Amino acid sequence: MEKSTEFHEKREACIRKKYNADEIGQRILNGDGGSWIKEPYDPETIFQLDRYHICQEILRKISDKEAQTEVRWLFEEEKTEEMFAYIETYAVRVESPEKKDKRSQKARELYQYLYHNREGLVPYQKRGIQIPEPPEGMVYKGMGIQESQNCTVITLRMKHRRMRWSEREANHLAKALYRKENRELVETIERYTDGLVFTLQMKEIIETLSAAKAPKKEGKGSTYMELIKHHMPIIDAMQTVSRKAFKRAFSQ
Repeated sequence: MEKSTEFHEKREACIRKKYNADEIGQRILNGDGGSWIKEPYDPETIFQLDRYHICQEILRKISDKEAQTEVRWLFEEEKTEEMFAYIETYAVRVESPEKKDKRSQKARELYQYLYHNREGLVPYQKRGIQIPEPPEGMVYKGMGIQESQNCTVITLRMKHRRMRWSEREANHLAKALYRKENRELVETIERYTDGLVFTLQMKEIIETLSAAKAPKKEGKGSTYMELIKHHMPIIDAMQTVSRKAFKRAFSQ
């Protein structure tokens, strides 16, 4: 949670830590069209608009199912000009004097979003761009699901649902999420706790009451009330998403 310039500096440091940046022949940038994501270290970077965001915006901005299908078909067939013409025609057709009817407005927002990112609508592999041959043992892969992964790992946990974060808390949670996704969470916890968390977990003993020790009940009532009153670590605590993640990690 920082300024884009600071983020780009850290990202570039990570790249240079793993690769010899002076020998990078071409950079491919897959993004949602935000102005902050533009590559400051290589202005010749090839940009492509993320397919997840394209499909998401079509579904959000056009409610008519038939129109949705047509726009997506034109996009998939790479008929860019026909797609723009269809969206513009649709916006005019559904225009209404009713203030609550936002169909035309949303269709024009979709048009603007796609038009401003039109250079990235076609995946780089289909543009006839000559890029360096991959080294032996390396394979170039598509980048079309990156933003979907971001949404699954980070966005749904940290945005929307009326959530509010301080900068410090947001950074802590983001670190926990990406370490979990990179399968580094357990090692990180062990490093900062000297294995104490897992030692305590192994010492937990759940005693089962036998029928002979169970208290007698007279009259109506649940025979399990005494069991319910006993504290169950983790289980009877509030089940937040992060707690569920820890419980799954520790119980497997």
